This record gives sequence, structure tokens and C-alpha cells, in this order.
Amino acid sequence: QVQLVESGGGLVQPGGSLRLSCAASGSIFSINAMGWYRQTPGKQRALVAALTSGGNTNYADSVKGRFTISRDNAKNTVYLQMNSLKPEDTAVYYCNAKGYNLGLRIFDSWGQGTQVTVSS
Repeated sequence: QVQLVESGGGLVQPGGSLRLSCAASGSIFSINAMGWYRQTPGKQRALVAALTSGGNTNYADSVKGRFTISRDNAKNTVYLQMNSLKPEDTAVYYCNAKGYNLGLRIFDSWGQGTQVTVSS
């Protein structure tokens, strides 16, 4: 079992910043990629940003230049720095991790989600 625990969501005014954190723990052999997705009511969960173990990043067009994903490999933790937040960034943000567990089986785990609300 691989568990992901997110933190850092909350209410922020337009133009403000938030930093999300996600720590992975459990039966982990290696993590190939970690990322952040978001979901609003009635819509599918969508990629916000992802980071591979090799350092490759992928961002949704809507957040390029405003959001930055980073990772502390030693802590199995991924961060999402969100700047210049807009009301349309309001969503539940989910952390995702993909890799191999100690049994060398693939895992694809999700966090419980953290609410980000951008409003004045």
C-alpha cells in the first residue's frame, strides 16, 4: 500500500499564492512520476502538472508560467507552487504517484484531495 497525504489548500484572493504539498509513504520501491490533478463539480479530473523522476515536467496550458511543480526525492514529497491564482483555479486538487512497490508491482495512487478556493 502506498499512501499520499496532501496539505496546503485553502482560501486565497485572486492574484495570491498557495503551496500544496504531497507526501508519499508505505511500500515504496521507486516513484517514477508524481503529479497534481484538479477537479470541479461535473467535470473530469484533469492534469495540472506532473514531474518524472528524470526531471521532465508537463503543465496544463492554463497554468504555464504561474504554477511550478517540484519534488524532494529523499522525502518522496511533491510540491505545487501556485502563483497569480485566478478564480478559475478553484477546484479540489489531487496528488498522484506512480511507481513500483516493494514487491516490484506497479502502483498508481491518489491522495484524498485538498480544496483550493480563489475568491475575493
